[in-house]
Amino acid sequence: MTFLSLLCVLVLEQLRATPAAQVFAMLSAYARFLERHFNAGEVRHGMFAWLAGVGLPALLTFVVHYVLEAIHVVLAFGFDVLVLYFLLGFRQFSHYFTDIQLALRMGEIERARHLLAEWRGQSAERLGPSAIAQLAIEQGILSSHRHVFAPLFWFLVLGPAGAVLYRLALTTAEAWWFRAGVPEAEAPFGVFARRAFAVLDWLPVRVTATTFAIVGDFEDAVYCWRTQAAQWPDAAAGILLASGAGALGIRLGQPLPLEEEGAARSGLGLGDEADVEHLQSAIGLVWRALVLCLLLLALLTVASWVG
Repeated sequence: MTFLSLLCVLVLEQLRATPAAQVFAMLSAYARFLERHFNAGEVRHGMFAWLAGVGLPALLTFVVHYVLEAIHVVLAFGFDVLVLYFLLGFRQFSHYFTDIQLALRMGEIERARHLLAEWRGQSAERLGPSAIAQLAIEQGILSSHRHVFAPLFWFLVLGPAGAVLYRLALTTAEAWWFRAGVPEAEAPFGVFARRAFAVLDWLPVRVTATTFAIVGDFEDAVYCWRTQAAQWPDAAAGILLASGAGALGIRLGQPLPLEEEGAARSGLGLGDEADVEHLQSAIGLVWRALVLCLLLLALLTVASWVG
């Protein structure tokens, strides 16, 4: 039923796109609600908020799934599809990628800058077409992992509860830590959320990076992963970007004309500098990675049926 659930969600998403903006707004509001009611300035308050706001919903999802499965397997199947439809999918990030690609091809640089700034939550002023394409590819690689491959991994491990666990952990880490941009001592409430997300993301990051390598240039992807990933400020992002850049045969992570980013970025990948012509290649890499995952899951499903 796991394979059928995923296949059904992908078909539904193509027929009717997930309301990504509404889902993101609801999750962000939920994280802010938890912070308002739990944040008293200590690490333990963040831990209590995470357990109540992330652990408890995941546990409830786990219970509901098995109760529905005990009643009838079709009810559990419908519940799984509903959960995955809102928490997993390309449409939750790909509209930005597609619109940026179209704007660059039409020569609408200002529109591309605006879309990129809205997507990343950071200024895109003074960026040229090549830098915009580079950042769009980087963000696309990270978003495909966080919105497709990592939730898929945890869905395979824990069922719909796994997808809920990962997505809420990502939401709270972003709301309480990543977007704060301050040292741990100045943002103690978000410390536990950051550490919990790092634990949950450790294995999925490496599975996604391996998948990119398999469906792309394997030798270059592994080389870049081993030699370049550690140079990136965020270790998990460094692994994904280095593997993705190597698999695509392009260079990412180059210094940009933005003061807040120039000093922290180091080169990733090999080959040509990323530009608008590589945007379609990046989408192709993500699709090939997803198809590979589905094929492996289908083979495991058939094997279990035969067994």
